[in-house]
Amino acid sequence: MKKILILLFVSVTVLFAQNQKVLLGIDLLERDNFSILNGKRVGLITNHTGVNSNLVSTVDLFNKADNFDLVSVFSPEHGFRGFNSAGESVEDYTDSTAGIKYYSLYGKRQKPTAKMLADIDLLVYDIQDIGCRAYTYISTLGYCMEAAAENNIEFIVLDRPNPLGGLRIEGNIVEDNFISFVSRFKIPYVYGLTCGELAYLLNEEKMLNGGAHCKLNIVKMNGWQRWMHFEDTGLIWVPTSANVPFSQIPFYLVGTGVLGELVTISIGISYTLPFQTFAAEWINADTLADRMNKLNLSGVIFRPLSYKTNYGIWLDKILHGVQIHITDFNSVNLLQLQFYFMQVNNELCPNKKIFDLADSSRIKMFDKVIGTDKIRLKFSECYKVDDIKEYLDKDVDSFKKLSAKYYLYN
Repeated sequence: MKKILILLFVSVTVLFAQNQKVLLGIDLLERDNFSILNGKRVGLITNHTGVNSNLVSTVDLFNKADNFDLVSVFSPEHGFRGFNSAGESVEDYTDSTAGIKYYSLYGKRQKPTAKMLADIDLLVYDIQDIGCRAYTYISTLGYCMEAAAENNIEFIVLDRPNPLGGLRIEGNIVEDNFISFVSRFKIPYVYGLTCGELAYLLNEEKMLNGGAHCKLNIVKMNGWQRWMHFEDTGLIWVPTSANVPFSQIPFYLVGTGVLGELVTISIGISYTLPFQTFAAEWINADTLADRMNKLNLSGVIFRPLSYKTNYGIWLDKILHGVQIHITDFNSVNLLQLQFYFMQVNNELCPNKKIFDLADSSRIKMFDKVIGTDKIRLKFSECYKVDDIKEYLDKDVDSFKKLSAKYYLYN
């Protein structure tokens, strides 16, 4: 009986460890009664994802606190409420009840101005991102850090989990001519850092514009570990934008999102499976699924499907292709998935070469997102993944070594 009880205790302990709840930076700041904000005039950089572990918004928590003043709120792409479409400009407004000014950092401006910061003592950043370089929330993070440095304002990051975990690094580093709002920093496409760790790296490695360096303070999480994906944290997922409704979608976004920039293949965004399909009118679904599965790619299965989109350029058209089912989130190579699809599509439909179907503006965006034109140019010669694997992976080891200096968690 004693042996059984010991085994039961060990099992329960292991189970608890695997499902241990993570406390967010905002949770710990709140628990400490916001002491580091005492007497300060605060600017908050946040959106609808800025909530504590009980889903109370950081704005509401700050408004109710009586030991500091919330002066302004700054929001990234998609706006404060998160309902604006990708690329849609968002306007400023003032809360008529509280008198708080809400500034958009997407559209006519990307960085807080000196005038906006004149009545602010410090900036607090609390936004959930997805661990992918092309997701523009981290560009907003960088711009706000630069503004803080330029105006001698302290910058506080309330840390949050990387939903892809802290071990996965994929893709090449952005090259000089391809720095943009969708690839602002010289980091891999999947960079394996929390927003706090990323801010730490950007600050110390002089990746901010002009080598700017702000007074940075990171409120760490409690309980987060590098192996954790979001579902391991015990936290509730808040959709980071309209097409990222669930915590596993960031994995699929990495696997299809670069290809999606070409707008030649449906990746499921205008259907009910955002970032989870490869589909087009000309594809034979069964044949594509068979050929994709015969590649024996680790951690993924492809299922044939056909569907009608709900809006967009393929509205009411029947598309055929595959749904991507990730079966092992630790072993799958995400970034390569879209290139394997293009390889197989070229073998089956050589008259439908993906890059030939895209217009120049979309090809330019593809290059910006992937961080170079060399991958597209080399791949389009023969449409073979083996031709670009080395280039995709060339910076992974060096970035692992560099970024490890800024790990805040084991």
